[in-house]
Amino acid sequence: MKKTTSLTALALCLATVTTTVGYTAVASPSTGGDALDRFRKQSVKWTECKDPALAESGTRCARVTVPLDYEKPKGRTLTVAISRIKATDPAKRRGILQSNPGGPGGRGLSLPAEIKAQMTPQAAAAYDVIGMDTRGLGESTPVDCGLTRGMWLHAPGPDRAGFDESVRLSREDAGRCWDKYPDVLPHLSTRNIARDVDIVRSALGERKTSWFGQSYGTVLGAVYAQMFPRNIDRLVLDSAPDPAEYHSFEMVRKMGPANEKAVDDFARWAAPRDGEYGLGATATAVRATVEKMIRRAGTEPIRVGGHRVTDRDLPLLLFGFITDDTANAEAARTVRVLLDAADGKPVTVPPAMQGFLDMMFDAAGTGRAADYAAQLGVLCADAVMPSDPEYYWKGVERTRASQPVFGPVTNVPLPCAFWKEKPREKPTKINNKLPALQIQATGDTRTTYESGLRMHQAMRGSKLVTVPARSHAVYLYYPNDCVKRTVNEYLVDGALPARDTVCTS
Repeated sequence: MKKTTSLTALALCLATVTTTVGYTAVASPSTGGDALDRFRKQSVKWTECKDPALAESGTRCARVTVPLDYEKPKGRTLTVAISRIKATDPAKRRGILQSNPGGPGGRGLSLPAEIKAQMTPQAAAAYDVIGMDTRGLGESTPVDCGLTRGMWLHAPGPDRAGFDESVRLSREDAGRCWDKYPDVLPHLSTRNIARDVDIVRSALGERKTSWFGQSYGTVLGAVYAQMFPRNIDRLVLDSAPDPAEYHSFEMVRKMGPANEKAVDDFARWAAPRDGEYGLGATATAVRATVEKMIRRAGTEPIRVGGHRVTDRDLPLLLFGFITDDTANAEAARTVRVLLDAADGKPVTVPPAMQGFLDMMFDAAGTGRAADYAAQLGVLCADAVMPSDPEYYWKGVERTRASQPVFGPVTNVPLPCAFWKEKPREKPTKINNKLPALQIQATGDTRTTYESGLRMHQAMRGSKLVTVPARSHAVYLYYPNDCVKRTVNEYLVDGALPARDTVCTS
């Protein structure tokens, strides 16, 4: 889920009580308080960030200690890395705005700088913007399973042998993670991450927190709001999935039709520009060019950017370049380079394409493999998925005709299908009237508009801003002044639109 990909037991207590803020707290016989107080009241020390780019942006970094297992808070602990860019005017400061970039598995320490860049001066004056690498990820106590891949996506190719290879890879990824982190993986759930968010809020001395989340970050924000309703101030949800489907394979499967539609949308854009890109003079011809290129790579891999690209790799590459309608030209250049390379012509690989290729083929070297492990940790601690490979094979075969590019990709099993332990807690049912501002693009390829409508229905106090565009994570990455103005005004004055509305491009 943007441009884009998240992850974790022990101690003895005498008594437990269920609190009103979303977790079981452990009573302390010596103080009468509960065993989470030491986490809530810890001192937070801000220092220069290790990443020079973060330091240059004015971001400061810190570490917060949280329990691995909230049912056993006197046991093993984890470190969660957080970041901050302070409010520009202390006199007008409202509080903190915590954030999540999506994924799960998206690193969040750089997000405050990205958010501040889109804020009006009034919004920037009002908030300390807080980022976080969630448990298991990045600068937090990480899980690095030693995986060789950088994403769960894997095109199975045209036959059963390719599908069986996809199953083997997913089974192998699951096994490697469980062999290395059997005590940690069960605790990497979204509910525990929401508890971490609340520990951060309390450790920073804030009575309430505001929230900005995009993609998976909307799920985390909604879960936090459901678990800790008294602690939420303002809530922005950008590009949300159906919060119920997030816990199942349906969220993945629904990416197939959405991305297939994006191919048609791209083809309609490219056809009038055949003189520039040479992909076809009609939308039908452009799509045929793309599909033929994939089939050709199955018999003769394309050597490009120092890598050997097959029919099992090309859909993943395309997946990364059709998210935004503003990136149509970049997608067209990518296809043109691939076609020329397939013909043996010398090519200059655009930097974005080279970076994506390197991530695909050298996931460990680029650091993406560790982030992928973190992503699996969260997804598989949250979701229950069928374990029978035949369930997925039927989906692959069923979608080949109607979704020739992305149907097979979005129907192969995730490693969660072979996870050794089911989620320890039931999913949080989102059902509340808390005020929230939700942004959703009609052509979203990651979290579909229809799925977003179900988040809007679950968050019954929300107002929906619809953006007629192919985009994901609109506020930060899509050029729409209406969205930026609406979000910033809500953050400053707290006023939601009177009714659901549309922000045209």
